[in-house]
Amino acid sequence: MSVLAASGPSVVAPDAFTLDEIAACARRIREPVHLVGGPDGRELGLVCGPVPPDRVLATLPPLYPEWLGGRTFCEAHGVRFPYVAGEMANGIATTAMVAAMARADMLGFFGAGGLAYPEVERAVHTLVDELGERRNWGVNLIHSPAEPELESRVAELLVRRGVPLVSASAYMELTPAVVWCSARGLRRDAGGGVVRRTRMLAKVSRPEVAERFLSPAPAGLLDSLVAQGRLTREEAELAARVPVAEDITVEADSGGHTDNRPLSVLLPRIAALRDEVCARYGYRRPVRIGAAGGLGTPDAVAAAFALGASYVVVGSVNQTAVEAGLSDEAKAMLCDADIADVAMAPAADMFELGVKLQVLARGTMFAQRAGRLHEAYRAYDALERIPPVQRARLEREVLRASFDEVWQRTRAFWERRDPSEITRAEADPKHKMALVFRWYLGSSSRWAIDGEASRRTDYQIWCGPSMGSFNRWVAGTPLADPANRSVVGIALNLLEGAAVLTRAHQLRSHGVPLPPEAFAYAPCEAA
Repeated sequence: MSVLAASGPSVVAPDAFTLDEIAACARRIREPVHLVGGPDGRELGLVCGPVPPDRVLATLPPLYPEWLGGRTFCEAHGVRFPYVAGEMANGIATTAMVAAMARADMLGFFGAGGLAYPEVERAVHTLVDELGERRNWGVNLIHSPAEPELESRVAELLVRRGVPLVSASAYMELTPAVVWCSARGLRRDAGGGVVRRTRMLAKVSRPEVAERFLSPAPAGLLDSLVAQGRLTREEAELAARVPVAEDITVEADSGGHTDNRPLSVLLPRIAALRDEVCARYGYRRPVRIGAAGGLGTPDAVAAAFALGASYVVVGSVNQTAVEAGLSDEAKAMLCDADIADVAMAPAADMFELGVKLQVLARGTMFAQRAGRLHEAYRAYDALERIPPVQRARLEREVLRASFDEVWQRTRAFWERRDPSEITRAEADPKHKMALVFRWYLGSSSRWAIDGEASRRTDYQIWCGPSMGSFNRWVAGTPLADPANRSVVGIALNLLEGAAVLTRAHQLRSHGVPLPPEAFAYAPCEAA
């Protein structure tokens, strides 16, 4: 036992030398922990509490989940925790989810991707009215090569309504919409620094795309926006001095759009690129690097911070939260997933380009059926060119309707959303085929959201391997029941666990013997 002399009764803090004692002491992350030597001078033990200074070999200060990431991230966005709830598309990341995260002093993004403009507009109005002057929430702006007008209208909506944060995702090239969203409202403060009206997080999975967001906006795009009267000359000049985005989210093996790259390879590569580009342009403020994809357990979150991430973005596992805009049937399917229960399938928004996304494979045939549609699209120039036997099988086994019936439904959809698509399809049989097949891809996500029981085997549910890791982690705990999973509860448990594991790694790096249980954290209902 260790005794620290005081003016009153002696204060006794127990030594921890057995593995069980060390593990218990290591979990007390909010207290300083002292490393002490054993009686023979060879053992290392721990003391949490007062200890004579001459016994102390080293001291680790308290560790809080708030301190795991980059200090500048929290300061820039006015949050307590370096944690973001990502923007699951089609409104699965709901306004309720965004509001809950904002009130918990974290960030959350509404999933605007895949929604019609009126739906996005309603969500933005709701969030503006509900969150008022808060600056720690945002909306997704997704690259829409098939619908550039929609992308532009959404960008204008976000700026007009003063949405404080925008998460730009799925971009391969910079578009006028994303550059305008970044540059509109730029001004100088009293000290000469550039102030942003709209702060942007750019989600990237390739170095060449990261470099575009790390660099100032291209002069040609800025000049064009000035010529159109959409930017002032001063805004364009300031945009030429700062990166398009000051937060770069490195997206690894995630659900939905992904290049399936491992975070341990991708994040250091992008971080090194960040350093190179920042030095090239001499930015006055640091550009932060965040981590996304594969973050479903405290181990993964701790590893992301250990790689140097300033913040983490968690997406797929939040689909099972009570606030998520996904049916109970689809949530139950996600809760049964293991790490290998995923597959790649054609993406509805980039179907013609052959872009794929990662989806749940267990309990649904979506990936295989969508793949059959894309194979037919690549092989033939028109619906009429598809051989009758193959056509009949696609109509019966995938669409469950004739091509003509699906075209009528598709036509009605585009009459409301963008009639020019109908004009183009009637002039281009290949485009008409793409729209018919995209009907299935778009509907499959809606069936999962609505819980359409008759189309359960067609559910498109975005999912990465981390969902399986999350399920194994929460098994046998209060969070095993989706009814107990709030988006904030998931976040706090992941952060708390990451802090516990980080403390264990700190102690191990100082030579303290730690049992396996010191590297495990079981979630609780309220962290």
